[in-house]
Amino acid sequence: MRIAFFADIHANREAFEACLQDADQRGHDLKVILGDVVGYGADPQWCTQKVRELQQKGAVVLRGNHDAALSEGTEHMNDTARAAIEWTARQLSAQDQDYLTTLPLQHRDAERLYVHANAWAPALWDYINGAREAERSMRLTDAQITFCGHTHVPKLYYMTPKRPAAEFTPLAGKSVPLSPLRQYLIVVGSVGQPRDAHPAAGWGLYDTAKRDYVQYRVSYDIEAAAKKIKQAGLPERLAKRLFVGG
Repeated sequence: MRIAFFADIHANREAFEACLQDADQRGHDLKVILGDVVGYGADPQWCTQKVRELQQKGAVVLRGNHDAALSEGTEHMNDTARAAIEWTARQLSAQDQDYLTTLPLQHRDAERLYVHANAWAPALWDYINGAREAERSMRLTDAQITFCGHTHVPKLYYMTPKRPAAEFTPLAGKSVPLSPLRQYLIVVGSVGQPRDAHPAAGWGLYDTAKRDYVQYRVSYDIEAAAKKIKQAGLPERLAKRLFVGG
């Protein structure tokens, strides 16, 4: 089975459409959306409806911290993120907000765990910013492979029972074989707001038969996405950062 992973869409329709098209062209059997459908971008309604449509067709969809903020509040967010969520709430129907805020925090599928932030406390939204946090997450689950988002930076962490976690950055388009003797945590990166100094949208593909993972990057119409953000009256920084991947 080939599983396509999408994380941190952040209401960026142009990026999401480009990633979905790329995934469809490459072929896959299952879509997994690792949370943060909304926040930051100017198309929360379209992205929410698209995700609901995909879920009805079999996709696994999880809740991210920006989705949860629609009901949990924004006191833990910075001013830019808070402004975006407050604007987003005015664009979505009560039904759409209820859908996003009641999505599950995690999903187990055979040897794989899907979660937005981490395995140790999914509802607290702590970040995996390095090998130490990745090891903590891996040690608190018996899943051989954990897939997550949240940091917006593609990373792959691995460890064995007798060795600490190590990390590397997967190269776009390059297959990474996964050993059955190791435990892995894969940060898929971001569809709608990459933060690794690379503006192209990101998604990942895992082949359960070949046991390999590939990180893909896709160009999209950043000008259009940024223009919508400005026209919506959202913080201009949200438009500018799309061009630099930061």
